Amino acid sequence: MRAPGDGRQGIMAGDVLLAVEGVSLAFGGVKAITDVSFDIRKGEIRAIIGPNGAGKTSMLNVINGFYHPQQGRITFKGEARKRMRPYVAASQGIARTFQNVALFKGMSTLDNIMAGRTLKMNKGFFWQCLRYGPAMREEIEHRKFVEEIIDFLEIQAIRKTPVGKLPYGLQKRVELGRALAMEPELLLLDEPMAGMNLEEKADMSRFILEVSAQYGTTIALIEHDMGVVMDLSDRVVVLEYGRKIADGTPAEVSADQSVIDAYLGVPH
Repeated sequence: MRAPGDGRQGIMAGDVLLAVEGVSLAFGGVKAITDVSFDIRKGEIRAIIGPNGAGKTSMLNVINGFYHPQQGRITFKGEARKRMRPYVAASQGIARTFQNVALFKGMSTLDNIMAGRTLKMNKGFFWQCLRYGPAMREEIEHRKFVEEIIDFLEIQAIRKTPVGKLPYGLQKRVELGRALAMEPELLLLDEPMAGMNLEEKADMSRFILEVSAQYGTTIALIEHDMGVVMDLSDRVVVLEYGRKIADGTPAEVSADQSVIDAYLGVPH
């Protein structure tokens, strides 16, 4: 499989790919995020953790354009982003999986992952309906790419199976495949291990590491399993009640007293 992000120039490994600067988000009188700043560096696995209600998913929604913060800004690939929609963020190289699996349950594994290639298709609706000539050649190329993803994720046996018939762990793997089909520079994973047993978590952890190591894809993930976070992450940012309380390496964060208090429920 070609590396997601192949051919893009200008950002070297270790450079800041995305910066969150003083972002605040509120829904009426409820503050979901308050003055949060952190960055995500090219090629790293960046974890965002915190207790339930800390604002983690809201932060991912800000990054991929689903929410628009009242204050602060997002800088991606060195350019400050204006208000944008998720499809614009996707076209710029940001892909996303969701806390609750968001797949087309009646469609096969292959067709669900093919849906991730939509932004890469250049032929118009008319040609795609005809499925002839240039449109057919384009579809064959995209299908070949998707087959490579299926091989990478070791889901050849379910390529024609409707995803609604698959166990939850395999559905999460198909959703990862659909995100990879977009060839993202930044991959956002919202609780990729949620609802999985130990074997499924081990498989998903392996695939996340391989996506990062082999293809250089930058990854930001939300995860409640602290063992997974400590094993996978290069750096961790911790949120509590919408505020950042810690930021650093897994070792630094795990030793931070404010993080220990937040996870042990020590009263403030």
